[in-house]
Amino acid sequence: MSSEGTLIEKTPHPVTRATLARDFLALGLQPGSLVLVHSSLSALGWVNGGPVAVIQALMDVLTPEGTLVMPAHSGDLSDPAKWVNPPVPADWLPEIYATMPAFDPALTPTRGMGRIAELFRTWPGVLRSSHPAVSFAAWGRQAAEITAGHQLDSSLGEGSPLARIYERDGLVMLLGVTHANNTSLHLAEYRQPAPPLTQQGAPIMENGQRVWKWFTEVDYDDEPFAQLGAEFDALGETRIGPVGCGTARLMRQRSVVDFAVRWLSARLPSRSGGLPSQSGGLPSPAEN
Repeated sequence: MSSEGTLIEKTPHPVTRATLARDFLALGLQPGSLVLVHSSLSALGWVNGGPVAVIQALMDVLTPEGTLVMPAHSGDLSDPAKWVNPPVPADWLPEIYATMPAFDPALTPTRGMGRIAELFRTWPGVLRSSHPAVSFAAWGRQAAEITAGHQLDSSLGEGSPLARIYERDGLVMLLGVTHANNTSLHLAEYRQPAPPLTQQGAPIMENGQRVWKWFTEVDYDDEPFAQLGAEFDALGETRIGPVGCGTARLMRQRSVVDFAVRWLSARLPSRSGGLPSQSGGLPSPAEN
């Protein structure tokens, strides 16, 4: 049986644009909200219309007065010397550095973000931030402000869309995924006193020319995020409920980031130090 057939067998009734919108409202999403969504389409059951229906349902609830944000990460635009999935032979590196296509907000596909996020980045009226590896896409009233000025050296920190969402007291929705996929927790890593750093690079367009640009960023570590998120959920500040055949979580981004800053500071002091690392620097995919 095909994977879609297996999914149909596990779905008691069709999941539709209308039923999804009803579930989003019941979860607590409201018209006019600003929300960052991480998603897994398969976790929702068989959706009539697939990712199109999911995006339409979110927009139906938010209305154009709201703002919908999704990660549009393209982690393959990074230093190939640090790739482990897949690794490449060392003698390939010079050619990869020289020929990797430059980041283009309109063309560069997402990697590991799932079908909903990949479709969303191409949706009419959606804007995309300029970071070559960890960009974000946004639609709605505050889309331009959220995506503007995404800094290379602050990829998920104060110069990123995550911080713009924090400033506006936006929401995070984990749609069929867990806190292990909660990219906002990386903002808490940046807010540690001296987080470990690493060097990264990517091809970008600068003054009309393709260049390979090196930059420094936090050496991300999402391994503790599942435990961190479970402890945050235990506080009762997360709205947890069904969406389709899956489970969704809705929370204020400020609340979970502030909690994560304290949690990481108390439990992971060995991560401090601020010295460059050689282990990589890109977060794991946010979606599945």
